[in-house]
Amino acid sequence: MRVCGLMSGTSLDGLDIAVADFFEEKGSIRHELKFFTTMPYPDELRERLTSLMDPKAPMQTISSMNMYLGELFASYVKTALADSPVPFASIDLISSHGQTVWHEPVSDGTPFSRPNTMQIGDISALAEHTRKTVIGDFRPRDIAAGGQGAPLVPFADQYLFQIEENGRVLVNIGGISNITVLPPTGSNEDVIALDTGPGNMIIDAFVAIHTNGNELLDQDGRYASLGKVHNDWLNDLLQHDYYRKSAPKSTGRENFGFDYSKSIWNDADRYGLTPVDKIATVTMLTAKTLSTEIQKFSDSHDVTEVFISGGGVHNPVLLNYLRDLLPGLAIRNTEVLGINSDAKEAFVFALIGYLGFHNEPNNAPAATGANRRTVLGKIAW
Repeated sequence: MRVCGLMSGTSLDGLDIAVADFFEEKGSIRHELKFFTTMPYPDELRERLTSLMDPKAPMQTISSMNMYLGELFASYVKTALADSPVPFASIDLISSHGQTVWHEPVSDGTPFSRPNTMQIGDISALAEHTRKTVIGDFRPRDIAAGGQGAPLVPFADQYLFQIEENGRVLVNIGGISNITVLPPTGSNEDVIALDTGPGNMIIDAFVAIHTNGNELLDQDGRYASLGKVHNDWLNDLLQHDYYRKSAPKSTGRENFGFDYSKSIWNDADRYGLTPVDKIATVTMLTAKTLSTEIQKFSDSHDVTEVFISGGGVHNPVLLNYLRDLLPGLAIRNTEVLGINSDAKEAFVFALIGYLGFHNEPNNAPAATGANRRTVLGKIAW
């Protein structure tokens, strides 16, 4: 089956499109990535999506954007494949993660409150405008089964990358950073997975503030490279309640979005920090929160290798901070595993969709906290 996986993440930079072929061979599923691209979002759309992540956003606006994104995703897929070596007609299934606008995996305890999550980009609109079968809306079923609905990528990490010789950590640095800790096959240790905290989210916000919106990310770590990490302020930032929680845990803009970023940007003024010092320090915050969680499990899971994917692989300052904090581990990107580091999440949702379409369990309870393995995803024929 040829599956087109779609991922729109917390960075809100665009729609990742990965096309992969899946086939069974000797009782196992093989795969081949055939195509990948990112269709960037225009600034107006990025701003509108950001506004929808406010709890006070009008329901009508969210509902309308849900249908709009379904149509937009359809047009992006057709446009991306029009000049590619992969014919649009050859796609058998589209698997779409959607765009998360709200993620609240823990109830507040009031009578009508339940753990909940919302991803928009309606799969019925996507199916109608592509005339393809679409699977999507994966997270709610995991939440219904007692999980947090996230992270979902660790299922594929274990499925694809666990080996007998040693433990591995798979890291994705998008808007939020997450890790999957894989013990060697045959180990008595469980697979561990969690969101460690902010990835590029606060860094991007700081660059936007510093440049009055003219730049939206720290290209090649340029600003961080000009600054110095302020350890006292870093220690203040590390007091956030999220970092003290145990796995499984997941987070997003509700904890580390623009409002939080703006507040800590202003807070740093009491230390007299320059803008580039602020950016260097929150870049170290991402590295520090990642390394702290990795170190918790490195001995018990016999970890010797760390593989990184996501937008963070393009920030050499962030990667150097991480190498300095984890001197005993080999840190590389997922290219050495045969997976394009930018394409990984879209590819993973192609795999998750393929399995869900075939009624195969596609969640990892050790990662999400779900009570059982189950089949995630709804289908629009």
